[in-house]
Amino acid sequence: MTALLSPADLAPQPLDHALALPAPYYTDPRMPALDAAAVFTRSWQLVGHAAQLSGVGDHLVAEVAGLPLLVVRSDATTIRAFHNVCRHRAGPLATCAGRGASALRCHYHGWTYGLDGVLRGAPEMGRTPDFNPADIRLPEVSVQVWQGLVFAATGAAPAFAACVAGIDARLGPRRTLAGHEFHHRVGYDVACNWKVYVDNYLEGYHVPQIHPGLNSLLDYRSYVTETAAWHSLQYSPLESAPELYGNGEALYYFLYPNTMLNILPGRLQTNRVLPLGVDRCRVEFDFYYAPDAGAEAQARRARDLAFSDEVQQEDVDMCEQVQRGLASGSYCAGRLNPLRENAVHHFHELLRQAYRHASAGDA
Repeated sequence: MTALLSPADLAPQPLDHALALPAPYYTDPRMPALDAAAVFTRSWQLVGHAAQLSGVGDHLVAEVAGLPLLVVRSDATTIRAFHNVCRHRAGPLATCAGRGASALRCHYHGWTYGLDGVLRGAPEMGRTPDFNPADIRLPEVSVQVWQGLVFAATGAAPAFAACVAGIDARLGPRRTLAGHEFHHRVGYDVACNWKVYVDNYLEGYHVPQIHPGLNSLLDYRSYVTETAAWHSLQYSPLESAPELYGNGEALYYFLYPNTMLNILPGRLQTNRVLPLGVDRCRVEFDFYYAPDAGAEAQARRARDLAFSDEVQQEDVDMCEQVQRGLASGSYCAGRLNPLRENAVHHFHELLRQAYRHASAGDA
């Protein structure tokens, strides 16, 4: 089998002469393992919202690169994330989200851990020689809560503050996300590599071509894309009917490697792109809205959900066609548009950096 990591492919590329990643980075069956080790275990992953963890013992489950996680509020001020893998024989401590647990009990044999991750009890193990429950604890991973969103890192990720630097100031106090309330989750299973979906998200170049409805709301001539160390921002003036979003600004943030924040007046939508295989991924959309229980707000939210689904179906269809093109054997890495695809270039440069580290044995 040919080498996957080519030094020529992974060399840094200046934006004005940049090529996209070659097809094997989207189609080679070795890529999921490489992405897990080089990208996902070395980054911050969105795992939930603080509103899901408002009370002590509230918990949720997630998975990062094949590692099951249990995220729990262990006391009034602390959210922790543990490996959701019992230290006895690898059973799960939780299989779904829950509220108000006083302990974490393995579903397999009943070993029970405190909310601090320390083993408190193990049925019928009391007479076992040299067995001290206090010596056994669930492995813990790093957690950060920002703008009401909960992130976890299972390995050596960048400093979280660097990943979101400048976003708080750009949003300002009027657009803080923490006060939004969860409303709805929608998921899409897409027959493409996760990076195809991210590439598509990161540029408005395609909007006039495949999104007629969205294009009518945005001012393409004023569409701007900016990049920072670990995130990028696309923004545009927004002009829509009052019963949808009204006028304002559309902000589309990408947090490397697979989290998106779509911010419109009165609404936050978070996206997570989860790899399921070399040519499959799942995209989960969580919708949050400013508190408003009125009938008009409910109708506006229904229209938002329908419009979002229209846009996503257009994206899904194109991403699946792109994956087929990448796998066809016809594609050679194409030249990026420096004006419209600078965030794609930014993403690819972060990936090239991660893959170079993996090639050097650092992942």
